[in-house]
Amino acid sequence: MALRTNREALVEMSVLGEISSPVLKRSAYNVSPDGQPVILPGVGGITYNVRVGDPAVGWESDHVEPGVSIKSSDQGERNANAGLNLLACIGNRARVVSGEAKGEEGVVTGKHGGIEHVLLDFQPAVLERLVIGDKIMIRARGLGLKLLDYPLIKVMNLDPVLLEAMPWQGQDKALHVPVTHVIPAAVMGSGLGSSHAYSGDYDIQLADPSVVEEHGLGDLRLGDVVGLLDSDHTFGRTYRKGALSIGVVVHCDCVGSGHGPGVTSILACSSGQIRPVIDGGANLASYLGIH
Repeated sequence: MALRTNREALVEMSVLGEISSPVLKRSAYNVSPDGQPVILPGVGGITYNVRVGDPAVGWESDHVEPGVSIKSSDQGERNANAGLNLLACIGNRARVVSGEAKGEEGVVTGKHGGIEHVLLDFQPAVLERLVIGDKIMIRARGLGLKLLDYPLIKVMNLDPVLLEAMPWQGQDKALHVPVTHVIPAAVMGSGLGSSHAYSGDYDIQLADPSVVEEHGLGDLRLGDVVGLLDSDHTFGRTYRKGALSIGVVVHCDCVGSGHGPGVTSILACSSGQIRPVIDGGANLASYLGIH
């Protein structure tokens, strides 16, 4: 049975970003929870060999973002980058509008808080033609999306086309959502306490090997749809027993304490209307035809 939404009432508009340069902290070093100082590739740029569907762990990296990272160069009083990050939704179509790859299309795959990047996937042949500074326009649609039969579920960061491509099941007055992993609130770190979840991400801490093994977190992939137990993202990110939020893994594992693979929120409910169902195929690579 198809989900009923307010899709026809959604506003669709363009937002623009530029491929950002990779950045590192002035000191370059980051220190692991075990006290090991390291210097590794980080956020930004064009990442050729890490894409949605690939592992989120195991790389020699720190917060590496798959595919292409963009932000707006206009961050003045009106802060166009905030508009880009709030309006762009996972599943939106993106089109290159400058440079050698002008006219090529990709798709939004996530948002990364702190650095405030929107993340995009393009086919490998297109990645080879892109350069830092190329402008990319997104047909932003999804902000304000509602599930008409599940009014207690908050929807965010989700294009209705992607919503319709995902195999939800309505049963027992709840939405049964396929997820690759169910993750306890105790291991969630950076991003807790944010005032809203309409941009940015929430990190899964992987510093404790016993917890990683217990919950099978060592095989997390970029693009995995995951369930976050006792996590309420309805009005910001907070701990609430019995709540459940659903998100997408958007960036790779991290070095610093309190950090790890990042999750951009797509659904949240504090009253039991979301129920996670384990499905190893619950990944954007399948839903969006990536790879």
